[in-house]
Amino acid sequence: MNVTHDLSFLSLITNASVLVQLVLLVLLLASGLSWYFIFGKLFAIRAAISEADKFEDEFWSGADLNNLYQRVSSGRTQVVGMEKIFEAGFREFLKLKRQGRMDIAVIMEGTRRAMRAACQRELDALEQHLAFLASVGSVSPYIGLFGTVWGIMNAFRSLANVVQATLAHVAPGIAEALIATAMGLFAAIPAVLAYNHFSHDVDRLATRFDSFMEEFSNILQRQANT
Repeated sequence: MNVTHDLSFLSLITNASVLVQLVLLVLLLASGLSWYFIFGKLFAIRAAISEADKFEDEFWSGADLNNLYQRVSSGRTQVVGMEKIFEAGFREFLKLKRQGRMDIAVIMEGTRRAMRAACQRELDALEQHLAFLASVGSVSPYIGLFGTVWGIMNAFRSLANVVQATLAHVAPGIAEALIATAMGLFAAIPAVLAYNHFSHDVDRLATRFDSFMEEFSNILQRQANT
C-alpha cells in the first residue's frame, strides 16, 4: 500500500473496495428516500393538523350540521382528516334514519362503524412510509458496520505482504471503512428522529379523532331521540 495515499473523502470512496462502495450506495439511497418521505410526511401531517383545527372551530361554532354536511360533501374541496370522519358518520346516520322504524342503538352503531372505518383510513394514510423510516433508522447502522468490518479486514489482509507494518499502511483502509459507519449514522439518525416525531403527531391526531367521534356520536344520538 502506498504510504502517500490520498486521504481525501472523495479519494477514499473511489479507492474503496467494491463491497464497501456498494454499502455506501445502499446507505445513500436509503438516506435520500428517507429525506423524501420526511419532507412529504412533514407537510402532510401539518396539513392534517391545520385542517382539524379549522374544522373543529367551524363545527363547535354552532354551525348547522346539515349545512356543514352539504359543504363537506359538495366535492368543491378535498375532504381529509376530521372532515372525512364527519362526512362518513353523518352520511351513514342520515341513510339509516331514512329507513325508518330502526332502533336508535342500531343507527348509532352503524354510524360509529362508518366513522371508525373513515378514521382508520385517514390514520393509515398519515402513517404511510413511517415503517420505512423505522427500518432505515434501525438497520442503517448495521449496514454501515458491515462495510466497516469488511474494510478493516481488507486493510489488515493487505499487511500480509508487508515486511514492516506501520499505521501509514493501514490508515487509508481503516479510514475508508469508517466512512461506511459514518454514512450509516447519517442515514439512521434523521430517520429515527423523524419517525419518533411523526409517530407522536399521528398519535395525537388519533386521540383527537377518537374524541371527536365520541362527541359527535353523542350529538347525533340526541338528534335521533328528538
